[in-house]
Amino acid sequence: MTTRLDPDLSRRRFLKAASGALMAAPLASTASRTISTQVPNIKLPEVPGKRLGWALVGLGNLSINQIMPAFAKCQQSKLVGFVSGRPEKAKQLAQVYGVDPKNIYTYDNYDTVANNPEVDVIYVVLPNSMHPEYTIRALKAGKHVLCEKPMANTPQECEQMIAAARAANRKLMIGYRVRYEPFNQTMIKMAQDTTEMGPTRVILADAGFNIGDPTQWRLRKAMAGGGSLMDIGIYALNAARYLSGEEPIEVNAMMHSTPNDPRFAEVEENINFQLRFPGGILANCTSSYGVNLGRFRVFKPRGSFELDPASSYTGLRMRVFRGGTTEERTLPQRDHFALEMDHFSASVMNNTEPLTPGEEGLKDLKVMMAIYEAARSGRTVKL
Repeated sequence: MTTRLDPDLSRRRFLKAASGALMAAPLASTASRTISTQVPNIKLPEVPGKRLGWALVGLGNLSINQIMPAFAKCQQSKLVGFVSGRPEKAKQLAQVYGVDPKNIYTYDNYDTVANNPEVDVIYVVLPNSMHPEYTIRALKAGKHVLCEKPMANTPQECEQMIAAARAANRKLMIGYRVRYEPFNQTMIKMAQDTTEMGPTRVILADAGFNIGDPTQWRLRKAMAGGGSLMDIGIYALNAARYLSGEEPIEVNAMMHSTPNDPRFAEVEENINFQLRFPGGILANCTSSYGVNLGRFRVFKPRGSFELDPASSYTGLRMRVFRGGTTEERTLPQRDHFALEMDHFSASVMNNTEPLTPGEEGLKDLKVMMAIYEAARSGRTVKL
């Protein structure tokens, strides 16, 4: 049986539906506008402009776990090459990071990097004793160099590296990564500002960790140049220098290693040293391969402030102590290596002096040699 539709009823349904749609349209438009106004105005990352090509020399723990991932956060630096004594390892990492296999070098053919225009900067991430050779060879090949700290094992080697950079007309920077991150940079400004709390009087700087494998190169004096002071204690020394804004004029020190511990057959475990600065600031610093330490604190007449942890890759915290109250300062957590590398790339592109040039590494080496002398002799060493 056929059902017949009432024409008037169908017309009324159509008009009702159309009226509803017309009413819904402005509501949808309003909702759309409301939603768009609620979307947060998030600052998007800048589109990278010109980026310099970087090659890493040495593919150990630091390179693999910290430096290589940092390139993803760089705006002016890109990873384009490797130098390694283990070609298979380098090839595998090249696949992960998109490095062209033709930009993989061994220590034997390292000097041929001079013929590669894709590589602008060499980052030397090798045991300390190898820094001078591979830095100087890179400079002679016409490349700018970022060298990990400590710069070398002796002041004389530092001077040779600086001279090589000068002769090649290339830039040399030392990898003091914490100098590029917000917490340490803020602490420097606070330490050298006298208006709020008065002048800096005392600095405490401690750096250390409980080192493991007794066979590693850091515990061989010929490769490391020394023990905890050369590796981790340099953070405490460098902090005392940059927080004071001065160079020390006197050094005292004491050194001790746990007897019969195989880790410290050649190098020191713990060293405590005191620095006197020309403006009257006194610094007490500790370096250790036996305990975890990582605090910088500045004391002034009307308060004090600290970083703790002060030199870790992440999780840095700043506290200000004043008038019986404690205030925690919040700052952005940034990748130290990305900041450091982009700073050097900008320095190269703009032909400006980097914040931590070779001369900065030389200054630390001179003071460290004086610290060792003071610890061995038991007397004050003047600088």
